[in-house]
Amino acid sequence: MDNSGQTSAEFILLFGGIFVVVLLVIYIYNNYINELGGEIASKEVNEFNNQIKALELYFK
Repeated sequence: MDNSGQTSAEFILLFGGIFVVVLLVIYIYNNYINELGGEIASKEVNEFNNQIKALELYFK
């Protein structure tokens, strides 16, 4: 009887630990994606500015 209670408690701790690790991975991945999105947006803005500057030559 006592062994089944210990087994249940170990499974609860195991699944709780896995749950915590999954939450940490999701949090880190979310931060990574947010930072990557900022870099992509910055690159696109720089490319757009360069294209506008290239058009200045035709309108001078």
